[in-house]
Amino acid sequence: MQIQTIFSMKTELIIRSNSSDIDFALLRDGKLIELNNETTDNKFSVGDIFLAKTGKVLTGLNAAFVNVGYPKDGFLHYHDLGAQVNSLNKFLKKVSTGRYKEFTFKNFRFEKDINKDGSIDSVLKKGQNLLVQIVKEPISSKGPRLSSELSIAGRYIVLVPFSNRISVSSRIADVKEKDRLKKLAKSIRPKGFGIILRTVAEGKKVAELDRDLENLLDRWKNMCKRIPNTNTPTKILSELNRASSILRDVMNDTFTSIVTNDETLKLEIKEYLQEIYPEKEKIVRLHRSKIPIFEKYGIERQIKTSFGKTVSMSKGAYLVIEHTEAMHVIDVNSGNRSNKANSQEETALEVNLIAATEIARQLQLRDMGGIIVVDFIDMHKSENRNKLYQHLKDVMALDRTKHKILPPSKFGLVQITRQRVRPELEIKTKEPNPSGNGEVEAPIVLIEKLELELERMISKLKSSKSTNRKIHLHVHPFIAAYLTQGLQSIRFKWYLKHSKWVSIIPRDAYRYLQYRFKFE
Repeated sequence: MQIQTIFSMKTELIIRSNSSDIDFALLRDGKLIELNNETTDNKFSVGDIFLAKTGKVLTGLNAAFVNVGYPKDGFLHYHDLGAQVNSLNKFLKKVSTGRYKEFTFKNFRFEKDINKDGSIDSVLKKGQNLLVQIVKEPISSKGPRLSSELSIAGRYIVLVPFSNRISVSSRIADVKEKDRLKKLAKSIRPKGFGIILRTVAEGKKVAELDRDLENLLDRWKNMCKRIPNTNTPTKILSELNRASSILRDVMNDTFTSIVTNDETLKLEIKEYLQEIYPEKEKIVRLHRSKIPIFEKYGIERQIKTSFGKTVSMSKGAYLVIEHTEAMHVIDVNSGNRSNKANSQEETALEVNLIAATEIARQLQLRDMGGIIVVDFIDMHKSENRNKLYQHLKDVMALDRTKHKILPPSKFGLVQITRQRVRPELEIKTKEPNPSGNGEVEAPIVLIEKLELELERMISKLKSSKSTNRKIHLHVHPFIAAYLTQGLQSIRFKWYLKHSKWVSIIPRDAYRYLQYRFKFE
């Protein structure tokens, strides 16, 4: 049932290119679910591989600081060295001479695996050259987190040098398909390389997997060719640009359009799609309208309404999202919903399910990582708590970032851990107050709240069979003018949607974002 739902979705990628950076907005059924930014000066992206130099080796932490060219040294723990780090270091020494050009390990003699409980000073020395990969970008005052267990990601395969392991994505549930993929991988795996089969490899033929493998081997060989006579620290292999990596990771049959305002970027995307998904090349388009691309697709509006401390949802419910140094806390509120004893449990379940869907979107949209604690509305029935838990797992199944969800406690608390590899996305949603000092929420945020509140009011009228009653909305004169301007005003759109006319009354005494609905 869930798979059918996923493939009935409509996915769009909207790309806005400026002189200094590129913004990527991923929409699912018109709703913004992911927002990424790539700046031209970001030299430390997840997946980048560096020829680096060891700094301090700290036996107390069983870790080393490594100079990769960032103002703060990167952090490399013993457990991130990889079992075959001695083979990696031996290979690096040979390749660095410029005379050793056997990059596929055909005649390379591997060293023994290091002891999993060993000490880092038995492996690394200060001033030693080594290959490391960025696994977590610099966040706040910390340098990047590093690993010397290298991997190169392709469309269907992740290639792992100095390994003989074959594994299949845990998201492929079919046991027969897993066995089939393992057999195929075993038949094409080169000596000294491990293979991880990604979720999108499901159902693919050996020729497609082999072609992807050959591309990855070419990237590995080209990287190795750069090592001789290279000074440290130097980036020797870059992760794909953000557009290509997004398409590589999420491209599927649900994509209906890819739109960009940059001609060069459009050609690059079409060229990349020819390699990984040729049948989707035709969905790439150039944005030619005079309306800015993010305005045209409603992305600016969604950014304003989705990144504040308070996030409105349907049925009058809302989330309050707080960020602390140690964790993120999300509080679920039912708003003005009915609290009658006979409907309290049903109301709590309904609001919690709506909130779970929005929370899954918010985690992905803001790229929130670490520990997240969600305070759902209390539910007394265990079957309802189980429904919530299963629904939360289902809606988070589309999140590419590694995460773990614990079942709700009796107090309604749900704990989530989500891998943090990049700084959390923070967007300012407040604007200067036109009526005085300080800042207020952007007007569009108020419009979103008004629309949700109006839906709740009309639902209330229908349930009480009082649909003939009139609705009056009291607002600040500026907002009143905004709601009623033009033939296709917001109020007129409300009327078309709900078949209910709203009388809008300007109130000079109201603050800029103050409002009140009344029945008559």
